[in-house]
Amino acid sequence: MADAPHESSHYNATVIKRIDITPQLAIFQVRPDDNNLAFIPGQFTVLGLTREAPRVPEAGPGDPYPPEKAGRLIRRAYSISSGSEEKAFLEFYVSMVTSGELTPRIFALQEGSRLFVGKKASGVFTLDSVPQDKNILLVGTGTGLAPYISMVRTLALGIGCPIRPLAVLHGASYSWDLGYRGELEGLSRQCPKFGYIPVISRPQEDGDWNGRTGRLNDWITHPELPDACGFDLSPEQTHVFLCGNPGMVENAAAQLQEKGFDPGSRKEPGNLHLEKYW
Repeated sequence: MADAPHESSHYNATVIKRIDITPQLAIFQVRPDDNNLAFIPGQFTVLGLTREAPRVPEAGPGDPYPPEKAGRLIRRAYSISSGSEEKAFLEFYVSMVTSGELTPRIFALQEGSRLFVGKKASGVFTLDSVPQDKNILLVGTGTGLAPYISMVRTLALGIGCPIRPLAVLHGASYSWDLGYRGELEGLSRQCPKFGYIPVISRPQEDGDWNGRTGRLNDWITHPELPDACGFDLSPEQTHVFLCGNPGMVENAAAQLQEKGFDPGSRKEPGNLHLEKYW
């Protein structure tokens, strides 16, 4: 194994596949040793590595730590992007923060590397409270897309297409940062009830892009959005999910509440669902 010298007794899972999207954006498929973690699409679990685990060189050595803390786990929550019926692995969509403690260590992992995965999933950012006859708009920036991939994959199970009106509005700086783009474009071509709306915010630095541009805050109430989604975006007919950059979530939530959307409460969820991703 690539990191056997640093393997910890805490570790209970193995990286079985790594897909690099950019040098700082990757998908990790991880197989827990017991392989029986049940979750609802939209939930998260914890990933962890010890402080002595190697970091990628470009992130630098990180903050010093006392020798007695070398074997202690650094843990962070990550949304699961695999479908809930996937039994072979858990999938995670991860962006590296070079100044962070954990992600520079995660990006040093290779196939066969060991790590810690939480033994349960948590979170209420799920579709459970959405009535079956309502449309769903999933809005996310960056790796805030991860819980939506799990939702889409689970809803498409069996027939290959979601059976209810569903759209994903995903924002990134550049087209090469649009993770899962190929999968979502394929679904949008073959599934009449599914829409994929990618938007990039720095088109001046991305000469090959000829799609939609701007920030998601500019698109959340854009008059073209209902046509792109393929369904009505009224509060009476649609539930909206917001996940990612807290600034986007707060701004978009304010715009949507002006349109009549309501986040409700934990006991009585409304038609506006929020998840600030960091």
